[in-house]
Amino acid sequence: MKKTPVIVIFDVGKTNKKLLLFDEQYQLIFERTARFNETTDEDGDPCENLESLRLSVFDSLREVFKKKDVEVKAINCSTYGASFVYIDEEGRPLTPLYNYLKQYPAALQQNFYHQYGGEDLLSVQMSSPVLGSLNSGMQLYRLKYEQPAIFQATRYALHLPQYMSYLLTGVPASDITSIGCHTNLWNFQENKYHHWVYQEGIYEKLAPIMPAAQVLPPLFPGNTYQIGTGLHDSSAALIPYLVCFHEPFILLSTGTWCISLNPFNHTPLTAAELRQDCLCYMTYQGNPVKASRLFAGYEHEQQMKRIAAHFGQATLKYRHMEYDPTLPLKPAGIFAERDLHQFSTDTAAYHQLLFDLAAQQYQATRLVMNDNSVKRIFVDGGFSKNQIYMNMLAMLFTGVEVFAASMAQATAMGAALAIHNAWNSKNIPNGIIELKYYAGGLPIMAE
Repeated sequence: MKKTPVIVIFDVGKTNKKLLLFDEQYQLIFERTARFNETTDEDGDPCENLESLRLSVFDSLREVFKKKDVEVKAINCSTYGASFVYIDEEGRPLTPLYNYLKQYPAALQQNFYHQYGGEDLLSVQMSSPVLGSLNSGMQLYRLKYEQPAIFQATRYALHLPQYMSYLLTGVPASDITSIGCHTNLWNFQENKYHHWVYQEGIYEKLAPIMPAAQVLPPLFPGNTYQIGTGLHDSSAALIPYLVCFHEPFILLSTGTWCISLNPFNHTPLTAAELRQDCLCYMTYQGNPVKASRLFAGYEHEQQMKRIAAHFGQATLKYRHMEYDPTLPLKPAGIFAERDLHQFSTDTAAYHQLLFDLAAQQYQATRLVMNDNSVKRIFVDGGFSKNQIYMNMLAMLFTGVEVFAASMAQATAMGAALAIHNAWNSKNIPNGIIELKYYAGGLPIMAE
């Protein structure tokens, strides 16, 4: 039997942990999803079960290697960001995998910003708002001052994607997509680590930076497959678009957070933009990506439940509701503040909710557009499947083509594409992204 050459991707989200196999045409040929129960850290705060994650990597690979019909050419991984694994000289984790939502001590944060120039200056230099533990470099700063013995014993602090790579290669690495994702470690103005990283002795704890296309041999000799160094998930999801489209575009990645990513906007972030929740990510080639965030997916869920309860409907009704362009809309506002008695039907209320969210999204996305060079917006994730939302967005962005983009597992595919040359003998195929164009019409505004 002729074996199919494949790449194995571990795609680790906060909720779902996936193992995926792609063939050389980037067709998804196998997928397994697992969920692990969270454990708690020493303060009783919820955190990832690192041991379950480690064991699942080896267990699931054993399963893959048993398959008679595939030949593993490479392995790579993408995971959520802002999470460090602190390992000792032997490679053993020294602490739990602290949750990036863990409360950050106010006094310690104040000390840091006071010592190194203040929130506004540092936020501009490091291209990130003040986000507490979500600035993962601040977790290292905290470890140094709250657990000095563990900090001392730490040989390397590895971001989670690089820890997963380390499990398979034994080679510690840092990756620019993880370092460049609101970590407070990188000075975007000088394109190097910020001087506080050296001053606090953090630099010695960070592994050498390796390119995203770098592959390493496996820890276990006698195997011929190659292993990537891992990627931050938001940056990985952008890779298929960067590979397939060369004219300026914005990727609007929608989920709980809706993130507008503009890889073609190279103007430095301003303090005003940072105060409006803009930040920079980093592409796998090491270029800054200006981005804005909106908590719109979460808001959609909450308000959809409110509409359903008010009108005595099931929320499932709204998942595939068709767009009705004849329904009058009120001027955009904050839907949470609207009185639902103003709406005669739940359909009218739901259309208004989507219009209000699309209007907020328009403002957030405009923050990173800057000039008129962007002529296309690709929407992926949950909202791309909502035809009411897509029509509302297309209506607001006049002069810009708005597309719903669909692709099997964008994050995992990005991790596979990052090391394409190391495992795939074929050219990257056309058509890995499906696009659906939305033409915007003028809304009927209610009096």
